[in-house]
Amino acid sequence: MSKLLERSTSWIVDLPLASGLLVIAISAVAIAGYVDPSWLKNLLFSPAAVVESNDLQERAIEAELPDVDRFSLGGDVILAVQSDQLFTSSGAAALRKVTDVLESTDYISRVVWMDRVPMLNIFGLPEPVFPHAAASPQQYAAAKQKALDHPFIGGQLLSSDGNTTLVMLSIDGLMVESDEDCIAGVKQIAETAAADHSDVQMKFSVTGWLPAYVTAMKSHNENQFQFMLIGYGVIAIMAVVLFRGIAAVMVVALAPALGVFWTLGFVNYFDFGHNPFNEVVLPVLVSLVGLTDGVHLLVQIRKLRSDGMPPKSAAKQGLKDVGLACALTSLTTAIGFGSLATANHEFVREFGMCCVVGVILSFVSVVTTIPLACSTWIGKFVNVGQEKSLVDQQLGRIGVVVEWVLAHKHVVSQIAIVATVVLIGISLTLRPDDRRSNALPTNSEPAKTIALLDREMGGIDSNSIVVDWDASIEPDSPRVLEFIAKIDALLATEPLIGHPLSIANLIEALPGAGKAADRMSMLELLPPPLKRAFYTPERRTATVTFRVQDLGIRKYSAVFERIETGVAALEEQYPGFTTEMTGDSIWRWRNLYEIVVDLATSLGVASLIIFAVLALVYRSFRIGLISIVPNCFPLAVAGTWLAVTGQSLEVVTVCAFTVCLGIAVDDTIHFLTRFLEERNRTDDDQEAIRRAFTGVGTALIMTTIVLVAGFSTVLLSDSRDHFIFASMGAITLTAALFADLVFLPALLARFVRR
Repeated sequence: MSKLLERSTSWIVDLPLASGLLVIAISAVAIAGYVDPSWLKNLLFSPAAVVESNDLQERAIEAELPDVDRFSLGGDVILAVQSDQLFTSSGAAALRKVTDVLESTDYISRVVWMDRVPMLNIFGLPEPVFPHAAASPQQYAAAKQKALDHPFIGGQLLSSDGNTTLVMLSIDGLMVESDEDCIAGVKQIAETAAADHSDVQMKFSVTGWLPAYVTAMKSHNENQFQFMLIGYGVIAIMAVVLFRGIAAVMVVALAPALGVFWTLGFVNYFDFGHNPFNEVVLPVLVSLVGLTDGVHLLVQIRKLRSDGMPPKSAAKQGLKDVGLACALTSLTTAIGFGSLATANHEFVREFGMCCVVGVILSFVSVVTTIPLACSTWIGKFVNVGQEKSLVDQQLGRIGVVVEWVLAHKHVVSQIAIVATVVLIGISLTLRPDDRRSNALPTNSEPAKTIALLDREMGGIDSNSIVVDWDASIEPDSPRVLEFIAKIDALLATEPLIGHPLSIANLIEALPGAGKAADRMSMLELLPPPLKRAFYTPERRTATVTFRVQDLGIRKYSAVFERIETGVAALEEQYPGFTTEMTGDSIWRWRNLYEIVVDLATSLGVASLIIFAVLALVYRSFRIGLISIVPNCFPLAVAGTWLAVTGQSLEVVTVCAFTVCLGIAVDDTIHFLTRFLEERNRTDDDQEAIRRAFTGVGTALIMTTIVLVAGFSTVLLSDSRDHFIFASMGAITLTAALFADLVFLPALLARFVRR
């Protein structure tokens, strides 16, 4: 295989013009992908051949619905108001002043608060929550209890102690001048309005989907730009310090940079839209894999140049010495990530396909640009600073490590196997989870308000159970109300489910007595905006809403499963009824849980595939087994760190595992490939291990130091996801270096036989 690779890559140095044209051609295709990726589709498929298909499915004819503005408690922005004086004369006046000013603000199109909720009376008359300003404290106390008894206020807009209320705001996007209007702007308006009532102590905070989105995107963009500059700057400085030569740094940085550029350009042809993995994780993965292989190749070329070999010969020989290892790392990484394409979730499948493309393009970039650059006049300078390299100077000193390992190969190999198994066992205790606030900086306004409303309001994340019934059941049938009331009762049995709301609750709040099913006729007495919020007889549909806290999908997984089981049992008791659970929390429970499980499963499959490929390529089942330990140990260390620190399996953690697996495998393959090459030159296996240690140790240590330094800068980020990703990267890379320089030599010395 080595000879085949040599013959197939020698032209890269022998025919520099052809190599340059190849690089230019790939770059041109990538640039076209950035500019207009549709050109390829138009080239392959003639526009004339594209026939617009008519929708032949019969469309359901919906009944014309009454023109009623359905009442909704939702809003783009949630203003939380805290005060123990809400139900006092001065407190009510201050709250009215705040809401009046908010309603008069240009970019706020709708304000919903306690005094804007339609009252439940059979005459449909307006009835304010707060009594007149001169009312007695007893009257305000009665108003407070009446508000708590109102199904649209108690638990929805007012906490059970009456000290926290919500003001729901809808934003007119055309009138918003800046993103800060949705957070600091709303809060400042409220505080300024409340300042006119200095005798009332009010505290305001802001959350909601829009402030959360704005905060997350702002934090992401700021952190990404800031830490990209800092990280790349630190990497560049560390590379200059380690290589002690500007030319070497420029050459080694060229390959991963070009690989990322090519990859993102080619990915645009796939029309995958805004896949978060492709936008964030893919560039990191490609750049790290390219940097790892690039450092190994350049270090070998530098050594050959320092030995007096001409630039062109050194480039050609370096590609011959390291090219096989680079090819194997790309092959195993591509096959491993290709296993993601079998996942159930679309995002994960797309990510797997793009990883394969990225790894292949990264390999092409490494084996073309670095030898090509080193075979030119630049090659005369790549070895500048070689004699001053810190790693090379110190590598002889740490040679005692490999001597000690070889002398204690039995003990070290046993420790390696046992430690890996134990740490994997601890890592397997991790369970998938996801929280909305994970994407927000810990000390941000929306994150702190979410935690507040979890305590005071039972959560703000609204979800629904949509009830449908067939034509055999009349829309005003008592069975409809019975079925919905049973769902309400089922939800009420779950302590983590907050404040179910449906037409059953509204009818119960009306005057009178008797069973809810017997009072179905009173449904017509409800104000149309309220009734239509949960009940659409023309479509034979009703909705039951409920709230959940931001405790994570792991906490709610069993809860949702019990609700699904209970509702399914009700469907059996009431033939003709069907249900569907919807909402953001339900979506995250079904999809994000599936994404994490898909990624974790594919990660395990990738590990097995990598083992099989290495065993096949090296023609040794034994070496394939040996490779499992240094590949799995770093991931097990990172998993144990997550378990010990109380973390869970999330999208960001599994993506970090994915990236780190690719890097750990690269280092292991480079060591194994050099060991087998040296083994063919000597009859002493331990001497072959020493030579492999010396041959690849410089590149292993350099890549680890550079990448850990880059990851460490991101630890300063206020984003939880960035912190976890960076800490896992630093921990995994450090553990991988330890495994490759300590465990792998011991395992080879202990188990490899000729």
